[in-house]
Amino acid sequence: MPAVRIVCIEDDPQIIELVRTILGRKGYQVIGATGGQEGLTLVQVQHPDLILLDLMMPDLDGWEVYRRLKEDPLLAPVPVMVVTARAQDIDRVLGLHVAHVDDYLTKPFTPKQLTDSVERILARRRTASSG
Repeated sequence: MPAVRIVCIEDDPQIIELVRTILGRKGYQVIGATGGQEGLTLVQVQHPDLILLDLMMPDLDGWEVYRRLKEDPLLAPVPVMVVTARAQDIDRVLGLHVAHVDDYLTKPFTPKQLTDSVERILARRRTASSG
């Protein structure tokens, strides 16, 4: 079975490296993009199983990236987990209940929080596709 491919769209290369290290230990392949525009291009090429998306980026903010992903019929089914420093309750509510992202993880996060969330999303996706 091929490795699960995850695209991490995040403007901080250190966070991408941290995510790659944590998820790499679980056998996931993490491909990083340091900005929204680069991330959109990478997702179109890689067709990942999951997208980790930062909200605050200098070129295209995460919500704009998310909107463009969901407008593309080929990319819309790919689950998106927001990983952001925006920890206010309103941001979380907007993400989960208005935009319907698959999960919302705030920085700083623990390795367990990240892996648990990724595994939960991927399990839901497997269940949905097998049903």
